[in-house]
Amino acid sequence: MTSVDSDCAMVVARIGMLSKKIDPCLVRNMKNKKTDDLPLLKRTDFALDFRWGCSTSSYQIEGGVDLDGRGESIWDRFCATPGHIRDGSSGAVACDHYHRWPEDLDLARSLGTNAYRFSIAWPRIFANGRGLAPNQKGLDFYSRMVDGMLERGLEPWVTLYHWDLPQALQEQGGWANRDTVDAFVEYTDVVSRHLGDRIKHWITHNEPWCTAFHGNYEGVHAPGLKDVKTALQVCHNVLVSHGLAIPVIRRNVPGARVGAALSLHPLQSASDSAQDVAATKRHDGLRNRWFLDPLHGRGYPADIWRILGDKAPMVQDGDLATIATPTDFLGVNYYFPEIVADAPGVGVMSTQVIESDNVERTAFGWEVSPEGMVTLLGRLAKDYQPAEIYLTENGSTYDDVLSPEGNIDDVERRRYLVRHLQATREIVAQGIPVKGYFAWSLLDNFEWAEGYIRRFGLTHVDFETQQRRLKLSGEWYGAFLKGEL
Repeated sequence: MTSVDSDCAMVVARIGMLSKKIDPCLVRNMKNKKTDDLPLLKRTDFALDFRWGCSTSSYQIEGGVDLDGRGESIWDRFCATPGHIRDGSSGAVACDHYHRWPEDLDLARSLGTNAYRFSIAWPRIFANGRGLAPNQKGLDFYSRMVDGMLERGLEPWVTLYHWDLPQALQEQGGWANRDTVDAFVEYTDVVSRHLGDRIKHWITHNEPWCTAFHGNYEGVHAPGLKDVKTALQVCHNVLVSHGLAIPVIRRNVPGARVGAALSLHPLQSASDSAQDVAATKRHDGLRNRWFLDPLHGRGYPADIWRILGDKAPMVQDGDLATIATPTDFLGVNYYFPEIVADAPGVGVMSTQVIESDNVERTAFGWEVSPEGMVTLLGRLAKDYQPAEIYLTENGSTYDDVLSPEGNIDDVERRRYLVRHLQATREIVAQGIPVKGYFAWSLLDNFEWAEGYIRRFGLTHVDFETQQRRLKLSGEWYGAFLKGEL
């Protein structure tokens, strides 16, 4: 692997140059910041080969949606429909990462990270989802980016699908159409052949639950459908495409390490009543086990399959074995726990997620619970025994305030970050094989249906000027990673 430690001598001069590129008034010495209220935490608490990074996704940061042969994605179409995005915006420009990627990679490297997770926009490679020849300009863009990562000592972690399906495929039924599985495998083959000489870590899908249910049942994400049977078929086909893509990547990339990134939640019953306890098991069955079980060779949970009845997906012979194709790691995106109550007639499982009182919450309303992350990863280690776990996303949104001096003292986000890293240290100490942490996100970005209202970044982005300003949380992360605390 490429690590900060092994590359230190080569990049010292570059870091010095990077610090000059960032406005000096925006980068304050963390040693002079009051940190007495924060838990004691040092990078040396973790293994030398622990991956430290930030995560991003193509549609949320790239912009350039009509440049160099990129085709229309379902998110371009979804954003163009009034009422879908809270502030009426889109990812058409976003962070302009398509043009500013060197600056952004400089920023990631200046923090002291040794890995960078990004995603590829499928419509940049195949404007219509598939074809005889890929878009060379799209491949060249990602090739330059990967070279830029390696030049900066950043290990590339690529996600093949982070929700931006080509619109042309959606018009043929999207992920509910089995042909889209074949198109994904073809796309995977092209990308892995072109970039596999430099990328060893591959994530097939990001959060298939969101792809299926946010996009095809709740209708709050692209493509904006509201049909549970469609959502369940989408879910199945996405999982099949994951399994089929793995041998393609392994064939094209000797020594490749492959996994998927799941959005998972620790669950708690709203009460000790038999009804709420049973509801929590049902909710867990569709929210967590519906993905974890088939990926680990157990097929779909029988209790949930019975409840679904005629809404269950069509499964072809061999599909379950395909989904269970062995992987090298499990990616976990952790944000918050859920409290579940019995709610007859509500949703697919007759359950309802309720909010508890007197708990700390982010501006998104999500409960802050590093303890929940400890519980979740303990459960994964016990029930599924993955060889390696990576926290592929973890982050928070707060209402950032830009001071007259140009600073963003996001003390709440900093504390969130510190507490979850402290929880990560506890998890590792328990012998759970967590091997890396990727903060969400390097940059404020287009936050899907929330538009630009919600900011998750360690770096503030002025979307009018595209100026980047490192926040207090980003300063802390950098100081932690560079051993300056």
